[in-house]
Amino acid sequence: MGQVSVINPKNQKLSKTKYRKRKAEFIRYLPLFIMMLPGLIYLLLNNYLPMLGLIIAFKDVNYSVGILGSDWVGFDNFKYLFSTRDAFIITRNTILYNGLFIILNTIFAVAAAIMLNEIKNKFAARFYQSAILLPFLISMVIVSYLANAFLSTEVGFLNNTILPLLGREEVSWYTEASYWPYILTFVSTWKGVGFLCVIYLAAIVGIDGEYYEAATLDGANKWQQIRFITIPLILPIIIMMTLLAIGRIFYSDFGLFFQVPMNSGAIYDTTNVIDTYVYRGLIQLGDIGMSAAAGLYQSIVGFILVLLSNWAVRVRDKDSALF
Repeated sequence: MGQVSVINPKNQKLSKTKYRKRKAEFIRYLPLFIMMLPGLIYLLLNNYLPMLGLIIAFKDVNYSVGILGSDWVGFDNFKYLFSTRDAFIITRNTILYNGLFIILNTIFAVAAAIMLNEIKNKFAARFYQSAILLPFLISMVIVSYLANAFLSTEVGFLNNTILPLLGREEVSWYTEASYWPYILTFVSTWKGVGFLCVIYLAAIVGIDGEYYEAATLDGANKWQQIRFITIPLILPIIIMMTLLAIGRIFYSDFGLFFQVPMNSGAIYDTTNVIDTYVYRGLIQLGDIGMSAAAGLYQSIVGFILVLLSNWAVRVRDKDSALF
């Protein structure tokens, strides 16, 4: 005799109830899904679709036959990149500059956020917040011309006003490589601190004031309150922003390293980073394969650094890790 399947009415009723519940939740969150759709499409087109171009790093591109029809050369583009003297210079400059930028921007941004939080006058607080954020909103092209107004040999403020007052001879800033680590660090810190400051200030404002009241009653001074209350409570935000910055440690601000030095060839050893090297490889040499290899090199190393940094944070404090 064949088996007869019996449908349990109770189970059928539960499945219908679950289906209706899921349908109601979907309808409820449908506007949010629709709002997400443009951002997801942009993310797909801008971040994921171009990844198909990674194949260029392994080909000798011939435009007459197209990318897919070009000869496969394996790792020859990478060998060419790393066999040159420039590979060490651009890697060294990229890591050291960005590492220094991360440290200084974090320190100055946290300090500025703490000081801004102490301003009780609303008008003054808004003014200083706007003033410290303004450089971040200025285009790097404009910043490069502001820097040129100070550093120009002929009409620069430093050569024509400051150095004569100090009894010093004028300096050809765009040919003296030794000055540029300090100039680039100053410009990067001046421009980048404002964005991080706003984030840290928002975190500080969210701290419950009862912590500070209790600390004041216990006799803690302002420095002790900052050290034992403010810093520990915003530490997860600091770690998160630092991890995100480490993920882009192999990506430099192109405008900072290309436009601010005015693309001066005399200081390439000091100002050349991976991004500017890739750009010059494309524009001056037309070597798209080598440029793609350098870009892939950036991505892989940045990905590994994020994993290692996140692992180190996770070992110390699991809740502060990104994933």
